[in-house]
Amino acid sequence: MAYKTIVGLEIHVELSTATKAFCGCENAYGREPNTCVCPVCLGLPGATPVLNKGAVDRAIEIATAFHMDIQPKSTFYRKNYFYPDLTKGYQITQTDATVAKDGYIEVEHEGMTRKIGIAQIQLEEDTGKSLHTEEETTLMDYNRAGVPLVEIVTEPDLTGGEEARLFLEKLRNTLRYLGVSDVKMEEGSLRCDVNVNIKDEESGERSAISEVKNLNSFRAVEKAIDYEVARQKALMEKGEKEHRATRRWDDAKSETVVMRVKYTANDYRFAPEGDLGPLYIDEAWIREVQDDMAELPDVKVQRFIDTYGLKSYDAKVICGSQAVADFYEAVAEKFDDYEMLSNWFMTEFLRRIPISEDGELEVAFSAEDFAYLLKQIRDKKINNNAGKKVFRIMCEEGKKPADIIEAEGLTQIGDASAIEGIVEEVLAENPESVQQFLNGKDRVVGFLVGQVMKKSRGKANPQMANEMLTNKLKAMQ
Repeated sequence: MAYKTIVGLEIHVELSTATKAFCGCENAYGREPNTCVCPVCLGLPGATPVLNKGAVDRAIEIATAFHMDIQPKSTFYRKNYFYPDLTKGYQITQTDATVAKDGYIEVEHEGMTRKIGIAQIQLEEDTGKSLHTEEETTLMDYNRAGVPLVEIVTEPDLTGGEEARLFLEKLRNTLRYLGVSDVKMEEGSLRCDVNVNIKDEESGERSAISEVKNLNSFRAVEKAIDYEVARQKALMEKGEKEHRATRRWDDAKSETVVMRVKYTANDYRFAPEGDLGPLYIDEAWIREVQDDMAELPDVKVQRFIDTYGLKSYDAKVICGSQAVADFYEAVAEKFDDYEMLSNWFMTEFLRRIPISEDGELEVAFSAEDFAYLLKQIRDKKINNNAGKKVFRIMCEEGKKPADIIEAEGLTQIGDASAIEGIVEEVLAENPESVQQFLNGKDRVVGFLVGQVMKKSRGKANPQMANEMLTNKLKAMQ
């Protein structure tokens, strides 16, 4: 049987505004519980919400980045449900008339580029946070209540776990470039729910949709989708049916577990938010926000290709992290051999420099230090292997490259007369190798160059040594 996998995502992104969505309380992570609260975000009687313009600005940036149609008019509703983290008994959100609709993100997967549709993004507020103790009690922290969110709802265009992970990685990188959110899953500022079902392409039969929650990493998203696809295929092949359900991902068991079965559709009793009028966004507002937007990842990739002559793959890797791209440009301001710089970034730099979960670089040296090292290699003052040794020490100990080169005695011998003396000693000490060359075995030159490097303790310029050895050997023929 042939099956089609159908995956859609619902992604909640906390926005990095100074204050909350509808009040003046500080929007900050990690404060003492219940210290960033007021009558508005606690939902006390008589408190009236006022929309944060900064949240709308960030929504406009996100919509622009994802090629969406920004709606000239959108409205707010009350989404009613009862839960301890929702002090008002409802959440202020948007439903049909949302801030933006109909966009996409391009994802490269298995050698193809596909547009994954985004149905809409909507502005809303976050809820409080439940803290479960070992004493089996639950404590409530309402600092997060009222923090501005955008919910990004994709079309059911994704075809599997790996593609979903790649989509989320590109989405997170774009949001990080924009600076609209810190997108830290471990702090809850980026959260993702997955909707998965499959279709029998012969009969047209579809399995019931599973909504999977409690996904705390992109790898968990990938694994949960793949698990659900396999589970639903097995059920369909047995002829078994099930109701639509909400499931959670159990990371320890690497499986999804039923939380609740949905026999009927959710009834949130949506009602217009009477304290908030419609949101009108005109072209002047959109242009003002777009004129101040940060450079987007795809634009930066093309600029790196055009400006620095990078290969497309190298540009995508380097620009895959804003911090890496920024460091590259800082070095490029002081070192203009961009091909050499790119090669070092793609090999030594990315191999040795850790990138934190929030996309920051942990670099023990400055861009000036790195440029200095590369100049020493380019100008043949130290050889490439010595340069790698210096770079390793820079990464591990944070020392200046000039100090390392001096302390380790790595300055390359570039004086022709000095190298010539070593070459003559090597030829005199290896008559058999000389005879092999005279007998037509050219590869012996590599061995002799190695002997020169060994005798010079790695300081001789290998190109000069190779050229000098070859010329002297040919003169003997």
